[in-house]
Amino acid sequence: METSTEERFAFLAEWYDPSAALLRRYQLLFYPKDGSVEMFDVKNQRTFLRRTKYDELHQEDLFVGNRVNVFSRQLDLIGYGDQYTGNKLGSKKERTLAMIKPDAVNKMGDILQMINDANLILTKAKMTKLTWKQAADFYTEHQTKSFFNNLVQFMTSGPVVAMELMGDEAVSVWRRILGPTDSGVARKEAPPSLRAQFGTDGTRNAGHGSDSLASAARELEFFFPSTAGHGPANTANCTDCACCVIKPHAISEALTGKILHSISAAGFEISALQMFNMDRANAEEFLEVYKGVVTEYPEIARHLRPDSLRALYGKTKVQNAVHCTDLPEDGILEVQYFFKILDG
Repeated sequence: METSTEERFAFLAEWYDPSAALLRRYQLLFYPKDGSVEMFDVKNQRTFLRRTKYDELHQEDLFVGNRVNVFSRQLDLIGYGDQYTGNKLGSKKERTLAMIKPDAVNKMGDILQMINDANLILTKAKMTKLTWKQAADFYTEHQTKSFFNNLVQFMTSGPVVAMELMGDEAVSVWRRILGPTDSGVARKEAPPSLRAQFGTDGTRNAGHGSDSLASAARELEFFFPSTAGHGPANTANCTDCACCVIKPHAISEALTGKILHSISAAGFEISALQMFNMDRANAEEFLEVYKGVVTEYPEIARHLRPDSLRALYGKTKVQNAVHCTDLPEDGILEVQYFFKILDG
């Protein structure tokens, strides 16, 4: 019999039921002691899923705004189910904008690894090339300063990668990873920091981080608008390209940085990058052409190509770390599916 003292976390979750074209609401309960879940149908006031052990869901996945998978249902966590959960899991959670500046984009794999090592979760990401107006708008508070024109010129000189990071005290944690604004000072005072390793001076300093929660909200809205509007465009040029999709299990196992590092180290240019939440319909549409095609087993990959991404990071036939375009003529089509259709 369950004792009332056992810790449990409660969330309000929404699931879009495609067959009924309805948004259904559930209370999702998670018991950290044995990693089990339970779900109640809010509208019909009845148990939807009896308490069941479920290894795919982890406590660190549970925060408002995240999308989690429970037995192949994609649930959006839209609120805390009780005060205890809000106090225990929500109070120190923050979102911040992290940006990789043009001088460090080729180091994004290493930078994502630093983010992961600091227990921050990457929840949104987009590579974009800012126009002069966009960069000037973003840095509007520096408009009267002497370095403003140099800064805008530098920020429009190549692509940047904008990211939403989530975690306990994310604003200050990310700024600590960045290190002092001047890269020279960073090398003296904080040698392991991002700017010490990848920056040059005070302007070409590899990265940007919001300086407060208010700035984070404004800057995240700039790149990832919650209301109407689209934010800056992606950088996909859809020529001479292949599509690489890092699969959900590899992202949740924090392999993104390692995979991007391997791709760059192999001499490929990552010309566009974006994080997508796919629903089942999109996934089926994208994978339509692969119906009946045997996917590569990581075990085979480990024997034949021990240095390949699937050999290094894949686990099973389905959880094989990455999807890659397999026919040259499909490269443009697959890139367009994500960067034109899904990011339309």
